[in-house]
Amino acid sequence: MVPAYNEESQITKVVADLARVSPNIVVIDDRSTDLTAARAKAAGAHVLHHPLNLGQGAALQTGIDFALREDATHIVTFDADGQHRAEDVPLLLKVMTECAAHFALGSRFLGTAPNIDFSRKVLLKLAILFMRITTGLNLTDAHNGLRAMTRKGASSLAIRQNRMAHASEILNQIAKSGLRVVEVPVAVAYTSYSKAKGQKFSNSVNIMLELLTGALQR
Repeated sequence: MVPAYNEESQITKVVADLARVSPNIVVIDDRSTDLTAARAKAAGAHVLHHPLNLGQGAALQTGIDFALREDATHIVTFDADGQHRAEDVPLLLKVMTECAAHFALGSRFLGTAPNIDFSRKVLLKLAILFMRITTGLNLTDAHNGLRAMTRKGASSLAIRQNRMAHASEILNQIAKSGLRVVEVPVAVAYTSYSKAKGQKFSNSVNIMLELLTGALQR
């Protein structure tokens, strides 16, 4: 399940790489203004369309709803900017099954994150600390888009944060569900392209502000 917004330069490769590990690839096009949807479809993905740009959280919920309607037994979320490795997908599913878990979350800090900026690393570590305090989950990564879940796990989620803070909302809902969660070492590639997209430093600051606002409202 790949949420995508204006990823025409990456989406063909992302879908092609994923096709090596799964025949069922769904791209949720969040009202892109480029050729993302057309290239995803040409590469072999099933494409869902948002009539308006709603944000990655909304795209993930659209994908989850679709997968559940289609009787999916397992769902994997995967970013569209090329930062994840397709070969990590079978590992997530394998560990989740072996541990009888309902969620398997990728961790760059158990795996690798080459070229990560020091300032970004500091903010991610602060987000991890905040997540541990607010959810009680003893995890090593708080904002990794590579995650797997069973049907039961997916059914426990109702994402309302449309923008970047959805990742923290997902962790809160996982904690409240009481379902078993495991972490799996994965790689996250920091490139000039990915940093200009979802890995911008300003996004990390915005996420922290959204988290603090949400905590004060609870």
